[in-house]
Amino acid sequence: MTNDFEAAPELSSTGRYVVLICAFLGWFCAGFHLSISSLAMQPAAVDLLGRTGSLDVARYQALNKLVPKKNSVSSKMSASEKLEWEGMKTIVSRWFAWLTCAFLFGAASGGLIFGRLGDRFGRSKAMAWSILTYSVMAGAASLSQSPWQLLVLWYLACTGVGGMWPNGVALVSEAWSNLSRVVAAGVIGTSANIGIFLVSTLAAKMSLVAKWSLWASIPVDLLPSGWHVGVDGSFLAWRWLPVVGAIPLALGIFALLFVPESPRWLATRRNTEVSPPTTSANGEIFRRPLLRITLVGIALATIPLIGGWGSANWMVPWAGEVGDSLSPPDKDLRANVQQARSFAGLIGSLLGGWIASGLGRRRTYFCISLLCLVCAQFTFWFLTPADRTLFLCGVGAVGFFSGIYFGWLPLCLPELFPTRVRSTGAGVSFNFGRILTAVTVFATGMLTEFFGGDYAKMGRVTSLCFAVGLIVIWFAPDTSHKQLED
Repeated sequence: MTNDFEAAPELSSTGRYVVLICAFLGWFCAGFHLSISSLAMQPAAVDLLGRTGSLDVARYQALNKLVPKKNSVSSKMSASEKLEWEGMKTIVSRWFAWLTCAFLFGAASGGLIFGRLGDRFGRSKAMAWSILTYSVMAGAASLSQSPWQLLVLWYLACTGVGGMWPNGVALVSEAWSNLSRVVAAGVIGTSANIGIFLVSTLAAKMSLVAKWSLWASIPVDLLPSGWHVGVDGSFLAWRWLPVVGAIPLALGIFALLFVPESPRWLATRRNTEVSPPTTSANGEIFRRPLLRITLVGIALATIPLIGGWGSANWMVPWAGEVGDSLSPPDKDLRANVQQARSFAGLIGSLLGGWIASGLGRRRTYFCISLLCLVCAQFTFWFLTPADRTLFLCGVGAVGFFSGIYFGWLPLCLPELFPTRVRSTGAGVSFNFGRILTAVTVFATGMLTEFFGGDYAKMGRVTSLCFAVGLIVIWFAPDTSHKQLED
């Protein structure tokens, strides 16, 4: 086989750092959208359902305060109020699940579309297009006036999130030497969690904004639609979060103009022009001999996605509801849970590549699957957000061990595929799992009546996915001592 990498000049040191920094920032900003999906979609559903007359928001909030606390011997709710509350909660939970699915289906389709564009037109261009897509569409989502508008716009925004990962990872993997890829994988794996942590921290502090004289001096009728100050002084806006998701627009423009292309891709592209392939990249990864590799890659990426979304993603709205029902309400609990998850996750992501390099690809995956399973099941069975400190510790443990997956994946998935289909293969592997995750979340959303809107029960079921990882990893090739295939 021709060594494509040697046929093309290496990037300069400056070029390699530009690639790494832009890929880091692109996935870092994609982390904004992951955080927004957890933090904003439930309050957005409540707000927009109220605007369209599908939910009595004032009644919903009043009943939420009557929800029995842990260890309470009596309920303040009458039987009719409990029935009314369960009906309202089911509607909100269902829409939250649908909006979560919009993210997952969007990211999955974006990984396929932009991954293919990356193999066809170049990693750097496709990465830039991905950043521009998630920025522009997030800004548009902040203007939504109905749940359906938000559903469509958020889906489109998240196609860019899905496209960012495979192109950024492929570009960094091909631009940096094999000795440096462990560090680069850790940096890329960490970046999204840093973005999640940043937005979570902002959200935790936003409840203080209403107390600032600037906001106190602005008449309510002059505030943008959806930007409300509650009677208890809390800041109830959700629309500022998608606005934060639009900030990376400048980064997308910079990436389009200044980020250099992968020398491996350029060399492969020249060879392709001389000898055009008989099948497309999409067709090749689903044909022998790559079909088995693709299926294994999909399984390896699906398990942390379903397990992570099926555990941590239910912890945030669960904490929000419990926090609102406490006396006095704990308005920061939702964001604090997201902070604990993301901060622990960024540490795990940073270490993921190093652990996989030292312990071995397969042993690392097996161990973190086992630890994630134990921590998630313990948290959903024995802890509650009302026990703030213990619950945050449980969330942090799940975040740390699941974070290791996302330092493992940027290092290992690109190793499975040759250069000519690396972006498509990594994109399909990483993002196809989002389709299965979305099916899981959607099914859970449709069964909220069966679960009674109980986030703990949902988490107990969906986090069992980690157990599958204990088996699947042994079907994967061990690439611990291999270099990137050209």
